[in-house]
Amino acid sequence: MDRRQRKTREAIFAAFTALLAEKDYGQLTVQDIIDKADIGRTTFYAHFETKDFLLKDLCEELFGHIIDTAMGLPGGYYHCSCANSTDSVFLHLLRHLQENDRNILELLSSQNNEIFIRYFKSNLKKLIITQYADKGVLKNDKLPQDYLVDHISSSFVETVEWWISRKMKESPEQMTQYFLAVIEPVLQKPENG
Repeated sequence: MDRRQRKTREAIFAAFTALLAEKDYGQLTVQDIIDKADIGRTTFYAHFETKDFLLKDLCEELFGHIIDTAMGLPGGYYHCSCANSTDSVFLHLLRHLQENDRNILELLSSQNNEIFIRYFKSNLKKLIITQYADKGVLKNDKLPQDYLVDHISSSFVETVEWWISRKMKESPEQMTQYFLAVIEPVLQKPENG
């Protein structure tokens, strides 16, 4: 994608994000987005087939960037034995949220948040599988692994929503401690750890 295309795509994302903060996703039209982005209809459709494709791409870009970055952390996962770990993927995610990368906080707290939370949770599951399940950290003979993955991702989403509702008074480090205290019972040290 060349620079001009990236710039147009960014303008569409910015317009879409701003509109979602103002009105319900179901009420938005492609024309609203085109008008706000100050582009032509043909230009919009050159980038996105529909409004739904725009939403999907926006969410993938928002959450994908954060989660891809977190997955690239040295060490890659939290060890139960190091409660003050600075390389926790969850701490990294919370720091990104605190920086409000691409107005993600407004999207997570908007009237359309169920859409974004669904995408966030879906991406979190991939992260948890890669950083925990695949490394042998999620082992429990009484519970299926997919249940544990869902439990951890849901707990993290709830943690983020609670933190946002409190206007992020706690630091990312404190929130990570809260979250890890909740999920630690389902984690084990990796076999090679």
